[in-house]
Amino acid sequence: MEKKKFETKADLLLYFVKGSKRWFALAVLFACAVSLLELINPKIIGYTVDTLIGDTPSRVSLPVSVLINVCGGEAVLKENLWMVGAAVVFVAVLSALSRFLFRMFNSIGAETLVKRMRDTLFDHITRLPFSWHSVNHTGDIIQRCTSDVEQIKMFLSEQLTSLLRVAVLIAMALFSMYNISPQLMMVSGFFIPVIIGYSFWFHKKIGSQFGIVDSEEGKLSSIAQENLTGVRVVRAFGREKYERSRFEKQNAYYTGMWIRLMQLMSAFWASGDLISYVQLLCVLVFGSYLAVNGSLSAGSFIEFITYNAMLTWPVRMLGRVIANLSKAGISIERLRYIMNSEEEKDLPDSLTPDFHQDITFDHVSYSYTEDGAKILDDVSFTVKAGSTVGILGSTGSGKSTLMYLLDRLYPIAEGNGRILIGDTDIRNIKADWIRRNVGMVLQEPFLFSRTLSENISIASESKGIEHVHKAAEIAQLSEAVDHFKDGYDTFVGERGVTLSGGQKQRTAIAQMLIRKPPVMVFDDSLSAVDAETDAKIRAALNESTKDTTVILIAHRITTLMHADQIIVMDKGRIAEMGSHEELVEKGGIYAKIYDLQMQQSNVGEEDANE
Repeated sequence: MEKKKFETKADLLLYFVKGSKRWFALAVLFACAVSLLELINPKIIGYTVDTLIGDTPSRVSLPVSVLINVCGGEAVLKENLWMVGAAVVFVAVLSALSRFLFRMFNSIGAETLVKRMRDTLFDHITRLPFSWHSVNHTGDIIQRCTSDVEQIKMFLSEQLTSLLRVAVLIAMALFSMYNISPQLMMVSGFFIPVIIGYSFWFHKKIGSQFGIVDSEEGKLSSIAQENLTGVRVVRAFGREKYERSRFEKQNAYYTGMWIRLMQLMSAFWASGDLISYVQLLCVLVFGSYLAVNGSLSAGSFIEFITYNAMLTWPVRMLGRVIANLSKAGISIERLRYIMNSEEEKDLPDSLTPDFHQDITFDHVSYSYTEDGAKILDDVSFTVKAGSTVGILGSTGSGKSTLMYLLDRLYPIAEGNGRILIGDTDIRNIKADWIRRNVGMVLQEPFLFSRTLSENISIASESKGIEHVHKAAEIAQLSEAVDHFKDGYDTFVGERGVTLSGGQKQRTAIAQMLIRKPPVMVFDDSLSAVDAETDAKIRAALNESTKDTTVILIAHRITTLMHADQIIVMDKGRIAEMGSHEELVEKGGIYAKIYDLQMQQSNVGEEDANE
């Protein structure tokens, strides 16, 4: 099923909120209940001061009138003022209970939202093509899926769900204030649009600044992630000082950007506080004038001041919601970029052919960018089913790219040739079917932070321990495992840090062998093992993969010389092709590399004998 495109930020937000709607609805319901209950006590206090303690009759709202009648009327209340206090406490308890339920349902909704966002993002990211991951930094992706998700959660749960409550509170408070004194309400209400309008202006002013800060945080996360995953390389080349300097430089820049943003935010909150205090001062001065002139009773003035105080934070919160809308908007946009990125797709009616067939590269050309240099230029050859083909070439000659295209990690553009399995173009084959049938072992294999056994069986979890042992034996790993204290239960650490380079490569080979795919690709995956182990692995592979098509990519000719066919790549083109004997006799690039490596091998043996 084709993924939905999110045209606007609101579309994406509504999509994420789907599973949390009922919780947020309950939260808003009890939030409104809190607002309504908070309006009752000021009425009770105003009525008590004017009517029960003083002699000034006052109009009461329907909720207060109901409470008076329940308590027995004014006469009873004048003689039992404790009942007024009990009513205030009762309303406060109801308000506290409603606030508790609001917080509880709001928290459930927020965490449900975050879970859905994380699950959806992770599922979508795992379906994005390899080419997308190659141009997007891991640290930035992680930052989007953590910090930006958290920012959206905070905005929805802490501010947006309270927005309706605040709106109800403001509307009801203004109505009650109007009933007390229309003139004083106009003085108080004048400042509300001023604060909201100022918040909108500020929101537009700092929106881009939030985007810049988010982007710089992503760069900082990428540097940290690269250094943590590449700690061996950093230390091996003594680059700690350089990398620390690079991190500190980016951190200083990010900190400076954040400080400038906080300066703007501080100016916003300080000026907002100033407006609120001016509003309070105007209400106090004008209200005192009305009270002195007798236009306003003492109880009504106290009631009005209480309502005005209740308005101060909600109005400021409206400004906060508008200001934080900038941060949330940027975060949603950054997630929308991920969610709108095209997933890897199969063509309609894609096929699942048998891979025990010839593999044909038919005039294949490829470049990583549309206007970039060609990595492969009109490459054509055929790998016979069940044969072993070796590929030799200098760094950057396109050897690995050939295999990435075969595994459909990179797409071949129309007009740039095709790759056939039998007579079927791989464009017409399901991607997961290709990867199930084409096993690849890379030069730098990635191992997970699990046990050795779990890493070997990770692609075939249904296979038992006997299959793990058999695959490890063919990969010449079993002898090394025997020396491990925990054997196959040895925890290999992050990226296999506890294993040597050769052990990691042999683990990756075993990982592929346990699957027994019909096509096996070894992309320079024997480079970290010695010549003797290399020979043993190749002999074991020849014995166990008789009906399997094997493609060997290597720099070491001894690894390739027994292949049925050897292809020599040079600058993205096929320079030579033939058997080992034919290429040696030809006297070309292959023969020169062979002579050079044999001379180095002989020199090494002489040095060892001496």
